[in-house]
Amino acid sequence: MFNKSTLAMTIALSAGLSFAASAETIIKIGHGAAETFHMHRALMHFEELVEAGSNGEIDVQIFPSSQMGPDREMIEGVQTGVLEMAIPPSSFFAGWDPAFAVIELPYMYASKDIAFEVLESDAGDGMIARVENQGLVGLGWLELGVRNVTNNVRPIATPADLSGVKLRTMKVPAHVATFETLGANPTPMNFGEVYSALQQGVIDGQENPLAIITSQRFYEVQKYLSTTGHVFAVYMPVISKSFFESLPEEHQKLIRSSMAAARAYQAEIVSAEDAAQLEEIRAAGVEVLELSAAQRQAFADATESVRLQYRDEVGAEAYDAWVASVAKASAN
Repeated sequence: MFNKSTLAMTIALSAGLSFAASAETIIKIGHGAAETFHMHRALMHFEELVEAGSNGEIDVQIFPSSQMGPDREMIEGVQTGVLEMAIPPSSFFAGWDPAFAVIELPYMYASKDIAFEVLESDAGDGMIARVENQGLVGLGWLELGVRNVTNNVRPIATPADLSGVKLRTMKVPAHVATFETLGANPTPMNFGEVYSALQQGVIDGQENPLAIITSQRFYEVQKYLSTTGHVFAVYMPVISKSFFESLPEEHQKLIRSSMAAARAYQAEIVSAEDAAQLEEIRAAGVEVLELSAAQRQAFADATESVRLQYRDEVGAEAYDAWVASVAKASAN
């Protein structure tokens, strides 16, 4: 029996078949973001590199905007071989392996540069290797971004300002725990439902990076943005392990190198667009509050209990190794 997202995946898959008649190998990729989002544009660069590098032997087909269903179901689709690749937020893998929760704990990194130094270190490589137990091969990291709060109740300058705000979060226990600790009313919801829920007043607000707030036009249905910077989030591109291992070695190397190039291309896009996105949100009439380092530290202090709680959840060894890697990167 099909549920709605399984049916959506089936329709999307069959729609793509006619384009691949000449290619020996088809790689279908599902993700939840809009086509204007920098991650999707990075994937288009990946597509170009793989198709050119394989002399047309590989046909890459990208299905954005949750056409293949919610993130968890896309991961399951890759595990079962229904889908070759998915680009979910790394936090979703905590549903299979609690160690992944450590990546997106609140206020874990003082800056995005520190976060990527950790992700691209031995600690990050070790995390990628863990998904092989789930029938997947991790292909590195793509940026999701620094998450900030928007809402229709009040500007959020202190943790107390979140009191009672009904805030959409991802279906990630650490994110829910963070906003419960800060006094909000966290409301997990599939990404595709957020705009209409904000528009209809079902929720007061949401939290996402600036690039998602703009690409999804959430600023049309929100009054306030505060640069809380509470979580730095990344995507982890994954490919079916059985499918990947069935490919010739040169195609495996091509896929890995093309994803690394896509990450570099994405970094250039993000660097060029960050300031413009904040201005776009302001121009739409949203009241923007840019928090100082001291203001953000108040939120970091208020969520220390969440980080410590997840030491038990993640496992002391994995948690301590990650925190040690963060400390090393911070000292550089």
